[in-house]
Amino acid sequence: MEIRSMSSGDKPRLLEMMTKFYASPAILHKASREVLKRDIDDCISDSPYIDGYVCECDGIVAGYTMVSKGYSTEYGGINVTIEDLYVDEAYRGRGIGGALLRFIENRYRGRAVRLRLEVEPSNVNAKRLYVSCGYEELPYTQMVKELE
Repeated sequence: MEIRSMSSGDKPRLLEMMTKFYASPAILHKASREVLKRDIDDCISDSPYIDGYVCECDGIVAGYTMVSKGYSTEYGGINVTIEDLYVDEAYRGRGIGGALLRFIENRYRGRAVRLRLEVEPSNVNAKRLYVSCGYEELPYTQMVKELE
């Protein structure tokens, strides 16, 4: 198992996995194919706002994660939000999700003050993984407003 930054050669496999992920019940907002492509391109670029990583098993991209960076006034430092964490169904149960979470934690330790993620309440397996890695539920509701 190897975790590394996304590269342009990963685009077809990433798009395949993202299409499955964004069609699943784990996602509330169904992003278009164009948005997914832009997400990948932004992860591969030198954007200071988003990073992307893949986990390879036997030379095949088995999972990926994308993290965005912002500032937390509540904690006085950089907040890293795990936007996506997806493991291909054929590779689940091999510890890839936990490995990606540990990678993110180690990668941003000392540079960020907080890691954050969202999970659908019905996604019991993901929630169990996050709790086992030390994540806690927040006691407040998030609200959004889409800008056109």
